[in-house]
This record gives sequence, structure tokens and C-alpha cells, in this order.
Amino acid sequence: MPDNAFGEFLRARRAGLRPEDVGMAHHGVRRVPGLRREEVAVLAGVNADYYTRLEQGRERHPSPQVLDALSRALHLDTDARAHLYRLTGTAPDDRHRLAPDTVSAGLRRLMDGYAHTPAFVVNRTLDVLAANALAEALFSPFRPADNLVRMIFLDPAARHFFTRWDWTAQATVANLRQAEGYPADSPRLNALVDTLTRHSAEFTALWSAHAVRGKTQDAKHLHHPEVGPLDLTYQSFDVRAAPGQQLIIYHAEPGSPSAQALGLLGTLDATRRQPAD
Repeated sequence: MPDNAFGEFLRARRAGLRPEDVGMAHHGVRRVPGLRREEVAVLAGVNADYYTRLEQGRERHPSPQVLDALSRALHLDTDARAHLYRLTGTAPDDRHRLAPDTVSAGLRRLMDGYAHTPAFVVNRTLDVLAANALAEALFSPFRPADNLVRMIFLDPAARHFFTRWDWTAQATVANLRQAEGYPADSPRLNALVDTLTRHSAEFTALWSAHAVRGKTQDAKHLHHPEVGPLDLTYQSFDVRAAPGQQLIIYHAEPGSPSAQALGLLGTLDATRRQPAD
């Protein structure tokens, strides 16, 4: 590992940018490709001498504000920005970034490829942003299936659908607590909590407990009005291209009654979706 990996990374990214890439006028022939140090300093809003010390390894403790400014100046994407932070031994502060509410076309196609298992995407406040056909069929008792917390506490279908309602309620509120500390998500979180505390004493009590728990994997015991009991497990995956989004996939043990019930649910849903003759 180079002793000045941070400086080498800055130099390499600077060399890969042309003045026209960053909206700067281009005059004459340059001796070396890419931007000059002084130009990067101007774009980042830092002193040119300070930037030179960063590249040369004489300054090794830039602030998060400087790192963010350099990321913008050098047009770093999410992965490159995270790498820049790691090279200084810190982690990027993404609390002020709003979790996107649009699910990419590629991720939607991936979910649609799971024809025999429910898959859906949520954001930090557990809004359901997208779902494949089987997930929509699974959550069909809820009107609408828009937010996991609202569905559990305010939709009458929840008490019958979630056979371990108490456990599900506790876990979901603990999941929602993770949205705290992200200022960009605060308006949505505040509005959701306000609605739930006004209409559900049970939510209010659980929210006051301040339990925090991330979605990873767990068992789900459900009862669907069309196909009966469903004993499932789920896995949760962070969507790296959209920080704050999570892909959640439900799974039934192959050959089990729950797998057969999911298959039946998919068949019923596909039949309903076929246009009439």
C-alpha cells in the first residue's frame, strides 16, 4: 500500500479530467493531461498551497467538508467518494443525503426476475417504493400497501395477516428508528410519526422505548386470506447505487407447504392479471 495513497488518488483523478469536463475555459496546449492543481483548488474552494500539501502527503487530516468539496470538484461517484474518505481513515457523512424514492429500471427488472418469491424495495422510513408481482399479491390485503409501519398499525388487515403481530410491531418500530439522524429524511419521518402517534397508542408506546434494530434477516409468519399460513424467511440487501434503499426478498423452504402456497398465490395473481377474452 503506497504511503501517500490519498495524494496519488487525487493526482490520478485530477489527470483524468479536462477543463471542459468541469466547465472551465481551455486555452493552449498543456504539458500534462488533466487539470492543474490550482484549478482543482479553485473548484473545491480551498487554498492552492493547501491542496498541494494534500497531494504531496504533507497534510493528512482534511476535514469532511474539504473531502466533500474535493469529491464535487473531481466529479467522484458514490464509490469513488467513499474510497476517498477511507483513504483518510474516515467515513462519509451521508446523513444530509435524501434517500432516493425512485427505484432504478435495472433493479425493477431484477425483482421481476424473482417470479416465485416476493421482492420489494423500501426506503429509510419504510415506504414501499417498488414490488414485484408476487409481493403485490402477498400484500394485497392492505389498502394501500404503501408503508410497512402504517400497514402494521393502522390497517385492519394487519392483525390477521401478521400472526406474530406483537413481535412484528416491535421489530418494525425499531427498524424505523434507524431513519433518525438523517436530516434530509426528517420531514417524512416526522410526518409519519405524527400520524401514527395520533392514531395508535401501541405505536406511541413502542416509539417511546427508543429500540433500534436494522433489517437483516428473520422469520415471517403470515396468514394470507387466499392461500392460508405462510412461514417465510427474508433477507435484506442495501442498494449501493441508491443509499437508503433496501431490497427485501422473502423465501419459502423449497417443497414446503408455504412454497406451495406461494406458488398458488402467484397462479391466482397471474390469472387475475390476464385480460378477459
